[in-house]
Order: sequence, then C-alpha cells, then structure tokens
Amino acid sequence: MKLVLIRHGESIWNKENLFTGWTDVDLDAEGVSEATKAGDTLREQGFDFDICYTSYLKRAINTLNIILTRLDREWLPVYKSWKLNERHYGALQGLNKSAIAEQYGEEQLELWRRSFDTRPPALEESDERNPKFATPYRNEDPSLLPLTESLKDTFDRVVPYFNEVIKRDMENRKHVLVAAHGNSLRALVKHLENISDQDIVEVEIPVGVPLVYEFDDSMNFIKKYYLGQ
Repeated sequence: MKLVLIRHGESIWNKENLFTGWTDVDLDAEGVSEATKAGDTLREQGFDFDICYTSYLKRAINTLNIILTRLDREWLPVYKSWKLNERHYGALQGLNKSAIAEQYGEEQLELWRRSFDTRPPALEESDERNPKFATPYRNEDPSLLPLTESLKDTFDRVVPYFNEVIKRDMENRKHVLVAAHGNSLRALVKHLENISDQDIVEVEIPVGVPLVYEFDDSMNFIKKYYLGQ
C-alpha cells in the first residue's frame, strides 16, 4: 500500500517570510509552478489515485487542483477537513519572522516555530482572525477551533483524522493523495515513522515535492521516498 503526501507550493506569505497558519493566502507564481511540476512528476512515474484529502485552506486546495488537472483526474472525490489545516500560529499570524526574531530573540522564535509543545501567543477571543468568524468554519463546533497551537496540538487533531478516515480508505485498497501543510504533514510523518518529540524538531517537509510512503498489509511503515528533486 502507498500513501502520497504533498505540501502545498510556495504561497504569497511564504515568499514574504510571514507567519501564515490558518490565514487563507493563495499560491504565488512559484507555488503554481511547483504544483504543476509535482503533477507532471506523478503522471510520469505512473501514479494514479482513487480519493484525495486536503485542508480548508486555498493554498493546499489549489495545489491539489493543479495536480489533478495535470493527472487528468479532476473528477476524483476530494474531501476537505480543517483537521488537515496548517498549525495555528495564534497572534503571530501575519507578522514577519525576522521582525519577531529582532523583538523576542532567535531562541524564542525557534521555540515558537519548531518545538513540539510550545504554543505561540494566542489570539484574543474577539480577534477578527478567530476562525469561528470565518465562513469556512461556520458549520464547525467553535469550541474545537484553536486560537493558537503547538505541533503537539496539531498532531492531536491530524492523527485521529488519519486513523479514523484516511487509513480506512487505504485498508480498502484505495490509492490516496493528501495535499496539506508543513506542520500538519510533519505531525502525520511523526506518527507514521514513530519519530520522537525531540527528533521531529529537525524534520522539514519541502514544498511541492511528492512524498511517498509504502506499507505492508498490516499498515506497518516500510519505506519512504521523494519523487523528483
């Protein structure tokens, strides 16, 4: 069994070095090019899919749409869930990472960015960036929507969704493609490979490059590899 993961291509805020989180920014021109190349690589390598999953955020959705277009598989079923959203960066969202480093120091910046269980400062409940005020989450339980998250918090929503939904499709022999985000995929990779809390800090998922996981019939991880450069 195989599972293909892809982190969305470069976004507008990636290029501007801003904390993005749940802010719904789109791909920039480079991100569109990366998604196109990923789709072409999957086609050239003979990959095909039965079902796809992505987040509520357009940079992941549009990455997936571009890939499906390149594969001539626009008709495939696509399921969206906020459980696959990027990690919520709280009050840091929209702020420049270099400016944060100057204000709080590089060590604090790295704790907020890379540690497993340190949360950035939370949004105020009344902040217009609170997800409960955004249209995509109007049918979600507002008590479940975060105002900030650590990678551990992200892990605690991504992994149950994988086990309860995506894994079931894989066990039914469906070929699955997941288009998501750096931290939601890091959380899933931590689970799939049983990576420690300490070692996950060093794991980085490159943008726009398909990552393939292979499993035995008991869903035990065998190996992984990237396609292309």
